[in-house]
Amino acid sequence: MVFNNSHCIIFLLVTIIIYPAICYGQEANSLYTRATYYGSPDCYGTPSGACGFGEYGRKIYDGKVSGVSRLYRNGTGCGACYQVRCKVPGHCTDEGTKIVVTDHGEGDHTDFILSVRAYSDMATSGMANHLLAYGVVDVEYRRVPCTYYGYNLMIKVHEHSRYCNYLAIVPIYQSGAFDIEAVEVWQADCKEWRGMRKAYGAVWDMPNPPKGSLTFRVQVSLNGEAAKWVQLADVLPDEWKAGIAYDTYLMLD
Repeated sequence: MVFNNSHCIIFLLVTIIIYPAICYGQEANSLYTRATYYGSPDCYGTPSGACGFGEYGRKIYDGKVSGVSRLYRNGTGCGACYQVRCKVPGHCTDEGTKIVVTDHGEGDHTDFILSVRAYSDMATSGMANHLLAYGVVDVEYRRVPCTYYGYNLMIKVHEHSRYCNYLAIVPIYQSGAFDIEAVEVWQADCKEWRGMRKAYGAVWDMPNPPKGSLTFRVQVSLNGEAAKWVQLADVLPDEWKAGIAYDTYLMLD
């Protein structure tokens, strides 16, 4: 095939038109804000985060966790994962860091208060201390699916639960990019679903839970789509125990 000058001009025009569209598409899901970090003795997260995850919220994702402000959404944002990339020239990797929301917090016009491990993970080799010295940096972020290799969704019985008068639960290892908007438990003797109260963060509770093994259903939504119910059959045994996490044998992805 022979190309003349007119072909070259057309090809160049198409390239100029399409290339910005491709760049825009790659960045279309990214948002911009600021991030800072909080100190801890071992650079991990805090077990007292507002999501109620306890020790799980300290070391999940190897301690790459974050408190958030607007993204907290009254606790619905707990357990969500984000890719966060700093924008300091010469200091930041293209990949940034991937974090899990475990806490609520507000800083100097920031949406993310990262653990030191997460904040340092945004830096290029040898630049972590330089990045830490900034204290607050501009970042871009986007929500990404959470991945927990080898783990299904689990229901942890919160330590404040009291068998068999008071039950509080926390969903953990919540894969995918789903939000849990409601939780109900099956009352077998009445043959009806009973709603659990959103206590705080990711914690759901109820007084006088049903007797016997417990089946739950969770209402989940994805990217603003219509919510759907997912049933978790016989998750808790007859004599459940506070502080124990029980496998649902289900992955929300």
